Amino acid sequence: MPGVKHPADNPVTYEFRVSGRLDPHWAAHFEGLTLTPDSDGTTSLRGQIADQAALHGVLQRLRDAGLSIVGITQIDP
Repeated sequence: MPGVKHPADNPVTYEFRVSGRLDPHWAAHFEGLTLTPDSDGTTSLRGQIADQAALHGVLQRLRDAGLSIVGITQIDP
């Protein structure tokens, strides 16, 4: 229905954890996500994802970069 917002229309914050330490230059590849090196040797990428299509886009970029995903967490608002 026009004008009705569905839960899927609201951006959701996700955290993606990948193996290894990513150099800061990777931030441009994952526009809109903040990269944080973690003490356990992984890197966290966190940010708002607009919708399912954008989520799949991030997953494809992670795959295309050859990064191993350790975990994905949806962060509650």
